[in-house]
Amino acid sequence: MNLTVYFKKFFSSSQASGIMLIFCVLISLLIANSSAAESFQQFLDKEVGIHIFHLEYPVSIWINDGLMAIFFLLVGLEIKREMVEGELSSFKNASLPIFAAIGGMLVPATIYAIFNANTQYGSGWGIPMATDIAFSLAIVSMLGKKVPNSIKIFLAALAIVDDLGAILVIAIFYTEQIHWMYLLLSFGVTALLFLLNFLKVTKIVFYIIPGLFLWYFLHHSGIHATIAGVLLAFSIPTNASNVEISPLEKLEHKLHFPVSFLIMPIFALTNTNITFNNEMMSGLTSTLGLGIIGGLILGKLLGINLFSLLAIKLKISSLPQNSSWTQMLGVGFLAGIGFTMSIFIALLSFKGQIEIQDEAKFAILIASFLAAVFGYILLNISSKNQAIEEEN
Repeated sequence: MNLTVYFKKFFSSSQASGIMLIFCVLISLLIANSSAAESFQQFLDKEVGIHIFHLEYPVSIWINDGLMAIFFLLVGLEIKREMVEGELSSFKNASLPIFAAIGGMLVPATIYAIFNANTQYGSGWGIPMATDIAFSLAIVSMLGKKVPNSIKIFLAALAIVDDLGAILVIAIFYTEQIHWMYLLLSFGVTALLFLLNFLKVTKIVFYIIPGLFLWYFLHHSGIHATIAGVLLAFSIPTNASNVEISPLEKLEHKLHFPVSFLIMPIFALTNTNITFNNEMMSGLTSTLGLGIIGGLILGKLLGINLFSLLAIKLKISSLPQNSSWTQMLGVGFLAGIGFTMSIFIALLSFKGQIEIQDEAKFAILIASFLAAVFGYILLNISSKNQAIEEEN
């Protein structure tokens, strides 16, 4: 195998994006705990942009509001494609991951709220609701053929629905002040995008240009601009055919590489820069840390599996093909890998409160690491037990 083929396979695998994310997390932590920490933070705080259009923001804002909008564009494209031709195309197919995702959002948020009601950390209830698609799929893909494809598809569909919920939470609950003129302009651009879809316009450029204006108007309206990525995604035309490649599928294909190997690593690199201190360790046992860790690990596990059990008992849904409840428990743990999405919501929850943000980030890192280890071990054990049963 020559080097070119090797790297093509490396960059096309979900394992690779997960490995790169882990690498960027480690680099970010090393920078934050070195002599370069202050210089790196000054770089993130440096304002850049176009003054005449009132688009001068710190580098960190361009990453969290700008680049992340592209990430949400990709997530939105995946959601729409699944609704049209994939796992979410019928209620029967979509019901189990939808029920599981609802449980996986409500129970973690409830656990967090129990720990943090009437405290200064109360606004962070959305933190343990999120699932990191890249990391969770990277972990399950490392098990290869040991895990049935139905479980991988279930996890992917669950994570997509989960992220849609997180996007709605950001749009509804983490918006500070509404500027109605810009919001009305956003509605106008959104209407134009869907009109283009209705008129069967297939050139992607005719969607991207209004999409940029949509981001601008939403950003100035007060609603978090990342929602622009989802609205743009849902306006781009697709079809249920497996023969003809739609504009949506073309754009989705083009975005996978830069999102997986550029945008998400940059986000991880710039947002995991935690300078460790003694207070941070004690923060793990504070109501903030317990709410995040309890929500991501226990909350995800219970919420996903209890709601799945309810849907199956009511005969609305059925277990993924060739899977077991042990594997479902493993998926419940993997869904507790909140990481980038949880960090993103933590930054919105505690704006300007650097110490609380760092404590939240550290708790998310610990919870996501434990969730990944528990999920991997459980899925690995279940596959071995299944193989022994098949031999007997």
